[in-house]
Amino acid sequence: MAFPVSPYIDQEDGAIRIAGTRVGLSSIVAGFREGESPDKIAREFPTVTVAQVYGAIAYYLENRKLVDDFFAEVDREFERRVRPLGETNPELFARLEAARQQLSSKRT
Repeated sequence: MAFPVSPYIDQEDGAIRIAGTRVGLSSIVAGFREGESPDKIAREFPTVTVAQVYGAIAYYLENRKLVDDFFAEVDREFERRVRPLGETNPELFARLEAARQQLSSKRT
């Protein structure tokens, strides 16, 4: 997927992150959807400034369908790659599935 260029967002290795950090856009969006203030979100991620949080939220709101479609594709890819672990390593699969569901519920 091609995403619009933004000074607040880096796109690399199939991930969308806050520029200059390892914090994923999905983490900021999850906090936003939960009703957290930009100040609170920034406190949760010490490498991210309040201005970057506002920029990330603005980016998300301007590109909501594209970003939501990307998140859905990430979920599908997770299913494709991780589902086979259910047979070979059920304990690891259960932990990964729980983490995926938690993140997914924060995005919706």
